[in-house]
Amino acid sequence: MRCTSILFAAACAAIAGLPGSGHAQSPAHWQARQLKASQESEAIMRDANKRNSLLAQFQVMRYASVGNNDPAFQVIFSQYLSWYQTFIGDYPDAATSFSIRQGALPDDRPLPLDDGVHHAESALTAIARLAKGRRAVFFNEAHNIPLTRSLTVQMLARLRAEGYDYFAAETVYQTDKGLQARGYPTKDSGFYTQEPVCAEMVRTALRLGYKVVGYEALSDASGDAREAEQARNLYRQVFKDHPDARVVVNAGYAHIQESGAYLGGASMAQHLRRLIDIDPLTVEQTMLYDHPDVGGNHPYYEPVMKKLQPTGPIVFVDDAGKPWSLRPGYDLSVWFPPTSMRRGRPTWLALGGERKPYYVDGERCNQHFPCMVEARYASEGNDAIPADRVVLDPVPLNAVPSDRVRSGGAAPASELYLRPGKYRVVYSGENNATLFSQNVTIRDRNPRPPPSQPPAATAGPVSTPVRGDVAQPSVDQGN
Repeated sequence: MRCTSILFAAACAAIAGLPGSGHAQSPAHWQARQLKASQESEAIMRDANKRNSLLAQFQVMRYASVGNNDPAFQVIFSQYLSWYQTFIGDYPDAATSFSIRQGALPDDRPLPLDDGVHHAESALTAIARLAKGRRAVFFNEAHNIPLTRSLTVQMLARLRAEGYDYFAAETVYQTDKGLQARGYPTKDSGFYTQEPVCAEMVRTALRLGYKVVGYEALSDASGDAREAEQARNLYRQVFKDHPDARVVVNAGYAHIQESGAYLGGASMAQHLRRLIDIDPLTVEQTMLYDHPDVGGNHPYYEPVMKKLQPTGPIVFVDDAGKPWSLRPGYDLSVWFPPTSMRRGRPTWLALGGERKPYYVDGERCNQHFPCMVEARYASEGNDAIPADRVVLDPVPLNAVPSDRVRSGGAAPASELYLRPGKYRVVYSGENNATLFSQNVTIRDRNPRPPPSQPPAATAGPVSTPVRGDVAQPSVDQGN
């Protein structure tokens, strides 16, 4: 697994635009400090990954984040921490830990609002239309903002209906030879697939009949050499033996840009076009969403959201159907509406209504906090990345050790977001011991609010089904 070079490259590429990078020192000195910080971050992550539970790994990461006040370390390690925050389903704190400010740039195109040329349209509808007749659709993402994966998940069914038959993800390990037959990702399927929405993206592609492939560089190449190797891998995995294939590609940030310099050379998408005559539809998703600090939003964002108040992702197109993009190098830019929260979780986790909220309460943690709640599809193994997970704790997850003093009060509660179907829901502690488990069925209808008093947990640390079969409660029972 090429974790070190890949993640350091991702971190450095992402922080290049951060305002905090401009310290009163030479660029070479600042770069040297970042390299040292990356090495320290990698060592901490390796140590964390020795723990036998994701919750224990996260604990190592979050406590390490407060043990070093060096600015270079904080800039680098905040991104590492944010990845693990997404892994445990703590999306608000992940966005707070690492956020790339989207300032105006000289090559930004004019605001399309009220220009007499463009109008807003549902991103789902527009992308499906624009993908007709193409051989490839490229979606990018911000790795620590799974919101930027949510639209891609929803688009997969529409693109499959249009004849797209391959799904290629930068994060998928080429070493996971059993992924296609197994039908779901495990911790050995990829780095970012440890995050439930990313796992759902891969799982959805498999369920819909896509051939799922990885294309990350297998060498220690960086910069332009890495981009070229990614393109060669993508060509070999998809087009070499299947020249008529149509592929949906998921990649990070500017790997998909079609013009301009990238990391001192060309992007993966540009290198791919040198290997095969292809004009992908490039969908930019990392610039126009709300940041924890509104000062991080692009100047265009607030006027569009205030006037249009969209309830889902939108794009702008002109009367001829040509899409608008914020910057050159992409075919269109996606605007995500401001995040709304429900019981501590962003409601975009519903994936446009494809998933329903399922109430979970901390009573079943039996006073073992923090407590992780995970829901796995009943048809998948215990090694599957869950459909969703959340950590319950009376103390904020971003609290430092000295702040972790609990006061009396009700046990914490939250919600998982799940598609209709059958699941195994497991509550576990930091040592990975099961505290409570049950089988549940999510009905395809709107749930009732949870009961005013949470149901009492079954006596004893674990609820053990007889012969693995218990009554199947629906979400409207509040179980």
